[in-house]
Amino acid sequence: MSHSPFLRQRQQKLAALAGAALTVATLAEPDPESAAGQEYATLRAVLHDNLRKLQDVESHEARMPMKRAFMTEFAPWIAGVLEADQPVQDEILMTNLVWAIDCAEFDLALMLGRFALKHGLALPERYSRTTACFLREDIAEIALAQPGAVPHEILVEIDQLTAGADMPDAAKAKLDKALGRSWLARAEDFDPSDETGPAGGAAAFASEGLTHLQRALKLNAKVGVKKDIERAEKLLRDLAPKGEE
Repeated sequence: MSHSPFLRQRQQKLAALAGAALTVATLAEPDPESAAGQEYATLRAVLHDNLRKLQDVESHEARMPMKRAFMTEFAPWIAGVLEADQPVQDEILMTNLVWAIDCAEFDLALMLGRFALKHGLALPERYSRTTACFLREDIAEIALAQPGAVPHEILVEIDQLTAGADMPDAAKAKLDKALGRSWLARAEDFDPSDETGPAGGAAAFASEGLTHLQRALKLNAKVGVKKDIERAEKLLRDLAPKGEE
């Protein structure tokens, strides 16, 4: 499916109208009788066709360029949904949230996740977790499997968005583990000449890391952070001024 600039603009406007038509948080999909609702139905049919195409491909690597291409096609619609800023349940947007995480498009994932959590949007029925749990756990798993792959700032904001959400403790602990390690890495790489650093310098980063690691251990005794905690404590001892060790 390819779009001319005119069609892309039309999709964006219709998506915005779909949201503007809802003034209360019913979490309904766009009205199927409206022009926006009809456009949504057309695009959702395309989405389902895309999902079938993905199911026919077993290679995770081979699916990535497909998902990126699909996301590009849906971008005008999603831009309109975000512009409307209304609580309309939208399978297209939520599936693109999943794809954005899969494709390491973390800025996009954060933007869509922030919108979904703000308005209480649910993931499609094929997913068994809440939006907050999915966002927190899946990004944490990528950060743990590929250190440095997820920007530190993304991890911090995901934690801020989801720390208070109800989810299994083991799922919640994963992001605390990832954040703890990320803060420790920043402490170890800290440049004392950096004037933009925090008060306390590397020790401030290490202390923040230790807090998250201890939180992860409290949530899940089997999370695997005991060595990280020892590393953080040693780093703090090494960084302590003489006479305060």
